Amino acid sequence: MTESHIYRAVPAERHGRRSMTTLDQAKAIEILMVEDNLADVRLTQLALRDARVCNTLNHVPDGEEAMRYLRREGAYATASMPDIVLLDLNMPKKDGREVLEEIRADPRLTHLPVIVLTTSEADEDILKSYGLHANSYVVKPLGLDEFIQVIRGLEDYWLCLAKLPTKLA
Repeated sequence: MTESHIYRAVPAERHGRRSMTTLDQAKAIEILMVEDNLADVRLTQLALRDARVCNTLNHVPDGEEAMRYLRREGAYATASMPDIVLLDLNMPKKDGREVLEEIRADPRLTHLPVIVLTTSEADEDILKSYGLHANSYVVKPLGLDEFIQVIRGLEDYWLCLAKLPTKLA
C-alpha cells in the first residue's frame, strides 16, 4: 500500500504576499495531487509554500490510489475530500484519463474541479481530457522557474479567483 504525503503550506502573510480575508486563511484549501514523479510533487510543494491561501497538498502516486483516496477506501477512510485535483495523465496502474472518466461518472465526485497537469502537448490528450470534462489542461514546463510560475498561476486562478464548490461530505 502506498501512503499519501501531506504538505502544509505556510500562510501568505508571513511572506509578504497579498493575503486573502481572515475567513479564506482560516479554511485550508485541500489539494489532491495525483502524480508519479516525486520531483514534480516537490516543485509543486515549493511553489505553494508561499501561497496566498493556506492549503494542504495531499499526494498519491497513481490512478488506483487516487480513486481509493477519493472514495475514502482502506487507508484513506478518514481522508479529507479535496477542493481541487491536480491530475497527471501518464501514470502507472491507472492513467489520468481513466481517473478523470471515473471521477465524472461518480455522482459523489463529479463536482470536483480537476486540472490536468501533464507533460503531454498532444492534441488528442487535450481533446480527450476536455471531452471527459476536465476543468483545465495545463502543460508542465521543463524548467524549474517556469514550473513554479505555472503552479503559482494555477494558485492565483483556482485558489484566489475561482469559486470552488462547497464540500458535500
